[in-house]
Amino acid sequence: MAIDVTVLRVFTDADGKFGNPLGVVDASAAGAADRQRIATELGYSETIFIDVPEPGSNTAHARIFTPATELPFAGHPTVGAAWWLRDIGRPVHTLQVPAGVVQVVYGDDTVAVRARADWAPDFAIYDLESTDELFAAEPDDYSDDVENYLWTWTDRDNGVLRSRMFAVGLGVPEDEATGAAAVRITDYLSRDLTIVQGKGSIIQTKWSADGWVQVAGRVVNDGIKQID
Repeated sequence: MAIDVTVLRVFTDADGKFGNPLGVVDASAAGAADRQRIATELGYSETIFIDVPEPGSNTAHARIFTPATELPFAGHPTVGAAWWLRDIGRPVHTLQVPAGVVQVVYGDDTVAVRARADWAPDFAIYDLESTDELFAAEPDDYSDDVENYLWTWTDRDNGVLRSRMFAVGLGVPEDEATGAAAVRITDYLSRDLTIVQGKGSIIQTKWSADGWVQVAGRVVNDGIKQID
């Protein structure tokens, strides 16, 4: 029986362009043994499987898979899942993922999640001198056994930076928009940021000294695809 996958783009710009594709699956339609296979066949940087809550519930459980492995937490899938739950009439206050409880904040045209900085992987962070150096980088130039985050300031005074992320070991040669990396770099720099990643995806973050980081962005629904 074919499984419906809602395809979202998370962290688009204000015009709905760019954004990181995400597969969203009702967990009741896909057994635990099939989830890694589905994520691998879809090939998105992440696919999230959600236990759709009952009407009126304030929380939902979810599991996140890359094409190669399961993740305890990731930013763009949790933002996308929170958006999707509101879109189907089941908004929540929290999402429960293996790393812990993710807080959800809904705005008029954005969705935000708050997560612990230490839930994000230990990215190899490269502070580059210019956007020319950033755009010249190639995934093969960086180790495939760690997640490599490259960034440079474009407007330091206003907290705007440009970034790219390579994670060959997760089956993601280059990630268009990485919420977990946004959490890490926000905590690393200890300030609110506007992050423009990949081809032009936009992630907004808010830093808190207590170890929590809020990651927000816009989401677009690109429709349904089916997978066996």
